[in-house]
Amino acid sequence: MEALLLADARISHIALVHCETTTGMLNPLAQVAALAARLGKTLIVDAMSSFGGIPLDVGQLGIDFLISSANKCIQGVPGFAFVIARRSELEKCAGRSRSLSLDLYAQWRCMEDHAGKWRFTSPTHSVLAFAQALRELDLEGGIAARYARYGENQRRLVAGMRALGFDTLLEDGLHSPIITAFYSPQAENYRFGEFYQRLKRQGFVIYPGKVSHSDCFRIGNIGEVYPQDIDRLLDAVSRAMYWQH
Repeated sequence: MEALLLADARISHIALVHCETTTGMLNPLAQVAALAARLGKTLIVDAMSSFGGIPLDVGQLGIDFLISSANKCIQGVPGFAFVIARRSELEKCAGRSRSLSLDLYAQWRCMEDHAGKWRFTSPTHSVLAFAQALRELDLEGGIAARYARYGENQRRLVAGMRALGFDTLLEDGLHSPIITAFYSPQAENYRFGEFYQRLKRQGFVIYPGKVSHSDCFRIGNIGEVYPQDIDRLLDAVSRAMYWQH
């Protein structure tokens, strides 16, 4: 990355996905942030799948724009996204948006000038759920406690799935505590659709998804999920492995 940036002075911004939902990979935010600061680049971080569940200090890291959502690790409900921005960088966006509804500067200006008013219809139910989710995050012990719970869930999930014969797409050092990708079994009679339905009938839903040429499925472990829930899932997976029965 550094070589690319040094080779082309026209590059002014770095955009990073902190936690990749497709693979479960946690990218090296601190290292990229340090590089952006050293080279004077504007840093935009997609923290949709990490903010609220993984400790990070926006100011200390020098992030210019951090984008996240009301649901995911905050554990609210879908309905709106939010941005934590360096004010000086946000002000540079005035008049530059190519979209009316996605004009971040205009939305911020409206909220500043009209006591928090949304430019268009406000997602009231999502805002109320978000406020409650923040209270519950605080009651849990904050982000550090949630991060510890998510980490325990993910490690328990990986250990249990490996014991059942499933391999992870990534090495352990690359995993996030949020979601994990597993290779599909190589059995000739394995069909994801059948596996999926057998799990669904037991109350569990998993994500399909190929990563490049890798045939995988994904299991998330965030939300109001605890180690005993992971144990229930693993039991359901063992019952759903029809290709071994």
